[in-house]
Amino acid sequence: MTMRNISAVQFALAILFLNGCGYEQVDLTPGITSTTFGTLPDGREATLFHLVNASGMSMEVTDYGGIITSLTAPDRSGNYEDVVLGYDDLDSYLAETPYFGAIIGRYGNRIAEGRFSLDGETFELATNNGANHLHGGLVGFDKVLWDAEPFNNAFDFGIVFTYESPAGEEGYPGNLSVEVSYRMTADNRIIFSYEATTDKATPINLTQHSYFNLAGNTSNSILDHELMIAAEYFTPIDDGLIPTGELRTVESTHFDFRTSTPIGARIDSGGEQLDYGLGYDHNFVLSDATTDLRLAARVYEPQSGRIMEVHTTEPGIQFYSGNFLDGSLIGKGGVVYEHRSGFCLETQHFPDSPNQAAFPSTILRPGEIYTSQTIYTFSTDRD
Repeated sequence: MTMRNISAVQFALAILFLNGCGYEQVDLTPGITSTTFGTLPDGREATLFHLVNASGMSMEVTDYGGIITSLTAPDRSGNYEDVVLGYDDLDSYLAETPYFGAIIGRYGNRIAEGRFSLDGETFELATNNGANHLHGGLVGFDKVLWDAEPFNNAFDFGIVFTYESPAGEEGYPGNLSVEVSYRMTADNRIIFSYEATTDKATPINLTQHSYFNLAGNTSNSILDHELMIAAEYFTPIDDGLIPTGELRTVESTHFDFRTSTPIGARIDSGGEQLDYGLGYDHNFVLSDATTDLRLAARVYEPQSGRIMEVHTTEPGIQFYSGNFLDGSLIGKGGVVYEHRSGFCLETQHFPDSPNQAAFPSTILRPGEIYTSQTIYTFSTDRD
């Protein structure tokens, strides 16, 4: 698939949007190197790409799963520290990972009972989350070796990942051609652009699954992080974490993050929804229903002064508060990932949309181009 020109247009629009919001003009000073990250069981080698911008921000990404293994951001004193969870080596990602830093597809989040009907045909997907299908199945996009091409031109620098998903992979119909680009700017933004085409109608819902801890010490809890989500509604779930189909107001609930609120302020307050998710593991319906880039979430870590903003074209965002981290995973530098030591903000269409006619459609058809874009912007309370 060759859709690089479309990607460049999307990137230019993103820059115009951000510059129009008062950001300084982007001045890119790219730097990309690569090393071998490890060897897969079939003998293929995975590569680790190291990106550094002019401000001193760095990101390490591997072509195995498109995984962001490291991402540094400055604190209020200008000190850069790693703010994502992950492992030091490929073998650890191969052994066990809760999707740390990976590209998720074909379908991010859950599909009930691993089943959906489309154009009069019923499709059975791999089930890997109890009776349900989660994040693409047993071997989703997080577990494949992507073709990776670093780029460095007058507009941007980063990596383009491509993957050809064959018909029937994990039960999905159609041959799907996917392109995902990661771009880094000089003023500490990471821009993710997603594109795909198919030769048969198929659901698609791509996202990025990094776990963040803005304290710069990922052994710390994330409960003191202050979160804003621009959502007036969320999609309540059943005990299998599948949406009921309802859009419920956040007003007067534990899910109201319209003003900045510590993640831990209400997380253990009880109630059916928090009990089902063991905390927050819910899709929030973004208030602005357009497909333009707009602010979806903002996170502030008071000790370091770090701020992360998420802009997206997607209609929803999954806030996950690291409820299933339990101290059994040993991460980078020997850090034990304890309960709620990382959070995720996964921009997306809604879970189980193929089975929910009232939700925004996730069906891609031949002749159409799936596009999506998300931007992470990092700053501090002294900027």
